[in-house]
Amino acid sequence: MEDLNSINRKPHKLMLTNRRTCNISGVNDVLSFDVNEILLETEQGMLMIKGSELHVSRLSLDKGEVDVDGRIDSFTYSENAGFGSRGESLLARLFK
Repeated sequence: MEDLNSINRKPHKLMLTNRRTCNISGVNDVLSFDVNEILLETEQGMLMIKGSELHVSRLSLDKGEVDVDGRIDSFTYSENAGFGSRGESLLARLFK
C-alpha cells in the first residue's frame, strides 16, 4: 500500500545545461534567493544552489517548476525534516 504523502508528491527532476541554465521540477517553495545563492524546498529535501549572477527566470509554484540562469557552481541537498513543519514563516524563524 502506498503512502498517502507519496501519492500527492510531484516528481523531482533537475536538468543542468552547460552550468548556465537549470530547470527544476518538484519544487514546493522558493525560500530565498540572491545573485549568489538560491534556497528551494523540493520534494526531495532542501536544495541550495550556489553560483554567481543567479537569476530565477521562471517560477511556477502551481506546477512546481523553477528555471535558474547564471553561473552555477554547486547543488547541495539537505533533509527538510522539521524545517517549516511548525507552520512558521521564514522571517519568523530568522528573527527568533
